[in-house]
Amino acid sequence: MDRIRTLIVDDHAPFRAGLRTLLGTAQDVEVCGEAATGEEALAAVVAHHPDVVLLDLTMPGMGGITATERIVTAVPHARVLVLSMSGDDESVLAALRAGARGYLLKGAARTEILRAVRTVAGGEAILGPSVAGRLPALLAPATPAPPPFPQLSAREREVLTGLAAGLTNPRIASRLGLSEKTVRNLVSAVLAKLGVADRADAADRARSAGLGP
Repeated sequence: MDRIRTLIVDDHAPFRAGLRTLLGTAQDVEVCGEAATGEEALAAVVAHHPDVVLLDLTMPGMGGITATERIVTAVPHARVLVLSMSGDDESVLAALRAGARGYLLKGAARTEILRAVRTVAGGEAILGPSVAGRLPALLAPATPAPPPFPQLSAREREVLTGLAAGLTNPRIASRLGLSEKTVRNLVSAVLAKLGVADRADAADRARSAGLGP
């Protein structure tokens, strides 16, 4: 039976030693090398062609995210399994986008780590329970922010955008395909709803909210 060639990448020697001992208890896993930085990891991957790279994200020099990107590019069959103290949403998403096939926290149980190594070696992806539970929320599309000045109608907001751009009523009318009288009425409605004295104040409010140029 071919054993799973595994590379351990972590800048803490005692932690690497612990992982080496753990992996050594599995008859189907072989530790083919160690590295303490992203640069060393990339060189070791090219030299040893491991099946699985157990990799920390926080290391001196090249960070774990960049290392993951370069590893999967240099040796596509090497599957990166992140084993990190960082379980925040940003780190998880960045690692997965970089090409990691798994993500565990360093507090994971010994059996969980061995199962994850076997899973990613078999071509599947795996996430620790605390990470997997948040994945649907992480991947859900962001809720669009409500438009500024919700008290305004869509047409009034278009007129306000014109004011923010410094356009005159005739220019706004031409741009929106409206009569000048309609634009005057809309400007009056905008000023009233915003509670401002004149179009200059309205324009300032609009630009502060991101409307206009």
